[in-house]
Amino acid sequence: MTDQTNKKFLFIINDAPYGNERPYNALRLALNLVKRDGVEVRIFFTGDGVLCARQGQKTPDGYYNIERMVKALANRGKVAT
Repeated sequence: MTDQTNKKFLFIINDAPYGNERPYNALRLALNLVKRDGVEVRIFFTGDGVLCARQGQKTPDGYYNIERMVKALANRGKVAT
């Protein structure tokens, strides 16, 4: 018998979008979780993490575009700044 309980995840991101990989890793995990049935994902940006949701980011060489990742999550989950 499978558990039909919905799972809820809250990610709190307080690091700037570039300079370390913590925001990228959090968003990557959130994007994978949100694809599953019965999973609710919320992202909360605080402090320097608010810059992850900034529109028109210039992505440094060697980094993924955090803005695109946030947009993909916003289409599927809840994003708050």
